Amino acid sequence: MKNELFLALTQLAAERNLPQSIVVEAVKEALASAYKKDPAAKGQDILVEVDSETGDVIVKTILNVKDKDEIEDPLSEISEEDAKKLNEDLRVGDFVETGYMEYNPGRIAAQTAKQVVLQKLREAERDLVFGKFADKKGQVIIGTIQRIDSRNIFVDIGRANALMPPSEQTSYEKYRVGQQLKFFVTEVQRTARGPEIIVSRTHPELLRKLFESEVPEISSGVVEIKALSREAGARSKVAVSSEDGEVDAVGACVGLRGIRIQNVVNELLGEKIDVVDWSDDPKVLITNSLSPATVSNVIINPDDSTAIVTVPKKQLSLAIGKEGQNARLAAKLTLWKIDVQAEEEVIVQTDEVVESDPNVSVSEDIKSETKDEPKKDTSKEELLSDNVLGEIDQPEVLVKETSVDEKAELLALEKEIKELEQKEEKEEKEKKQKEDILDFSSEDIWDLGGSSSKENADETIRFAEDIESLKNFNSDGKNSKKSVKRKKNKR
Repeated sequence: MKNELFLALTQLAAERNLPQSIVVEAVKEALASAYKKDPAAKGQDILVEVDSETGDVIVKTILNVKDKDEIEDPLSEISEEDAKKLNEDLRVGDFVETGYMEYNPGRIAAQTAKQVVLQKLREAERDLVFGKFADKKGQVIIGTIQRIDSRNIFVDIGRANALMPPSEQTSYEKYRVGQQLKFFVTEVQRTARGPEIIVSRTHPELLRKLFESEVPEISSGVVEIKALSREAGARSKVAVSSEDGEVDAVGACVGLRGIRIQNVVNELLGEKIDVVDWSDDPKVLITNSLSPATVSNVIINPDDSTAIVTVPKKQLSLAIGKEGQNARLAAKLTLWKIDVQAEEEVIVQTDEVVESDPNVSVSEDIKSETKDEPKKDTSKEELLSDNVLGEIDQPEVLVKETSVDEKAELLALEKEIKELEQKEEKEEKEKKQKEDILDFSSEDIWDLGGSSSKENADETIRFAEDIESLKNFNSDGKNSKKSVKRKKNKR
């Protein structure tokens, strides 16, 4: 019996990959449950013991010792007072042996025991798996993709299967059955169907754990990862600092010829990683976080944690990144709201004068001139101060204006009218002379305006279109004369 029983228990323990002690306890509980239903037990509890030397199975009927107020079933429970009458050393929680039952497992008892054994073994496996992976939360484990359905991915991690939901997957990675990867354990919980383990490939801590495994300086504490930001599968930024002044933090993470960081990149299936130096100065940290772009100037506002970063125009697209990725990761890394602007655009903005800006002062005469007469013939002197292209924060424009000599303007207007009158008299005189003497041999006979061909060659009629243009010219001339006379009278 000893050989047969222990041989079966050993084989069962090996199949279930469980310790033999757990299997033995499961068999004891299964036999006790089966014999308890036997009429010979008379409703009493059953205690089963297995002798490790002879392999004999001993079945006992017992009564559990409880307080008098807690007794619910008198057939299986006894009060402490009555138990002390049998043995003074008995206390609450002990049991009293009342008799023995013959070990004669029948068909029904064996079938019941089998079901209980299987159930107890499943529970033992779940507890063992949960205990093994409960402390794995927040760590990186190696798993093999076992099955892929429409949304979820099931990963074989040894004694159990882990679940990777769509929220923990990245669209940049292509998964296949049998692929071996490293996963970050985000959650381990106990459920009715056993322990549920959730793993991730997008969690930022996966990047931190990979650096700790590849860089000895980080695992030893010489180099510390101060902050990191990640867009899984695309790009990541890591800010590191060194407590030892002789150790280069970035160089330690990169490794000789980039071997260390290349191992991390390969594990993340080609994800790009930027390693930058950490600084307590926000300006320096923001400048480093926007690498590989070159930063010209950083203006920060600690009140609302915003920063205006100016870069050369050629570096603008590099600083912002594809679809704003570089600037977005820099903002997550530094915890500052970053506004990236081109250096040339900032200079142009300071050169513009905006009327609504309280820091800009413009004289009222200049404003009226720009609105009513943009090209008025007046002599004004505008002097711009040197602060226009100076500091960006407080642009100022100073305008000085000299008075206009109205008398000089009136004399110039009278002189212009006089010249027009003299020209008109001269044209009328020449026209009268040509009317008195008509020379058919001359081409001036076709000059309808009465002027010589040398002076007004453009007014000579050579084509039919010239007649219409000449009429328009004469009408425009008369209108201009009338407007000049009207303006003189107004003066």
